[in-house]
Amino acid sequence: MVNKCATSGCHNDKSYLAASEYNMTTWQKSFEGSNNGSPIIPYSSKFSSLCSFINTYSDLGLQNTPSMPLSKTPLTHDEVVLIKDWIDAGAPDINGNVMWGDDPLRKKLYATNQGCGVVTVFDSETQLPIRYIEVGKKGGKDTPHQIRVSPDGKYWYVIFIASNLMEKHRCSDDAFVANIPLTPLAAGTSTDPANNATNWNTFIITKDGKRAYCASLSGFLSAVDLENEKFLNFTAAGSSPHGCALSADESILYVGAQTANYVSAWLTDFSNYNPISLDGASPSPTLSIHDIVLSQNGTDLYVTCQGSNDVRILNTLTNSVTIIPVGVFPQEIVYSKNKKQYFVSCPEDATTFPGSKGVITRIDEMTNTPTTIKCGYQPHGVAVDENKNLLYVLSRNILTSGPLPHHSSVCGRNGFVNFIDLNTFTVLPKKYEMSSDPYFIFARP
Repeated sequence: MVNKCATSGCHNDKSYLAASEYNMTTWQKSFEGSNNGSPIIPYSSKFSSLCSFINTYSDLGLQNTPSMPLSKTPLTHDEVVLIKDWIDAGAPDINGNVMWGDDPLRKKLYATNQGCGVVTVFDSETQLPIRYIEVGKKGGKDTPHQIRVSPDGKYWYVIFIASNLMEKHRCSDDAFVANIPLTPLAAGTSTDPANNATNWNTFIITKDGKRAYCASLSGFLSAVDLENEKFLNFTAAGSSPHGCALSADESILYVGAQTANYVSAWLTDFSNYNPISLDGASPSPTLSIHDIVLSQNGTDLYVTCQGSNDVRILNTLTNSVTIIPVGVFPQEIVYSKNKKQYFVSCPEDATTFPGSKGVITRIDEMTNTPTTIKCGYQPHGVAVDENKNLLYVLSRNILTSGPLPHHSSVCGRNGFVNFIDLNTFTVLPKKYEMSSDPYFIFARP
């Protein structure tokens, strides 16, 4: 690398700013990132863009252009294999140290890539992607959808569109721990619809981190024991449930109806429920609910309604509803305790800022005043890093009319992540590429 990459006019101290801002003069500097993210991802050569740019051999996987070293003799087959093997072994330094592997309490963020079956791990300090963790079946066939971290920051969990299993991983090293069944596999045969429920889309974890409640667009709800990694309870729910929130005392599970206009208030043992209309009408597909969060006061539910392009605040004591207009097709909503504000992603908005696609709407908790800015292309997943006062915004970028990625990944067209400074509510100039279809992101407490 020193002799063929960190050379004059390329990735050395004097020239790196004109070479994708990537400095390769030392082991340490090679992990400081480029203007596109992290060229080297420890343990993952196939997600390390460095490997595709130095590779000119079809049997060694992905190739990207321009080939590196630029306008010079390509690396030999053995040299490419040497670098790929080194990265797959963690890309250690001469003493065996692996970058970002020194602190089990590191502040991190976790994002699902639906198009590739991986979870991208971000380092809070640098905002760089630092790991790609493969989840579900090989080849990404399970489509990881939503991911959450336990309140104590010890474990992260992911559910899938095409699987009835939840995966549990440790946050300290991101190692796989267990699969947790979301369906009552022992209760019936393999042809039982309940045992074949998929389309698991959203879930919520109790404050003690011991239990999770999950929703399936197939029309089911499930409760699981996270501590003992086992299935607990199951019920049919109807109306394509999507979006979950727990009451302050955790006795009620609120679930949105993506094909209707109501939120269902379920007892957490699933013995009974009460549908609450958000528009005063009988059940209809007018609102099409996507996400729900409980307010800090414990009485209000903030509900994104993709069918009516607004956020509806449901007071759970009176069932009164306040309507706040936001961008087109609102999806995810998150809250910043530091700023006392909510942030909503609206990926299909092409009218607020002509020529762009997608906006982020901020809602002030005290006044309910909305403010909208453009950020990325098809923004969907959003997460607040309270330590850095940053909002992470994942851009799916799944349409060919979107920004052309700097490089492709093993799964195709890359998405990316943008960052919003919460102090000024402005988009930072940097953005980093991810794998295909980044969808949902969650911060480790």
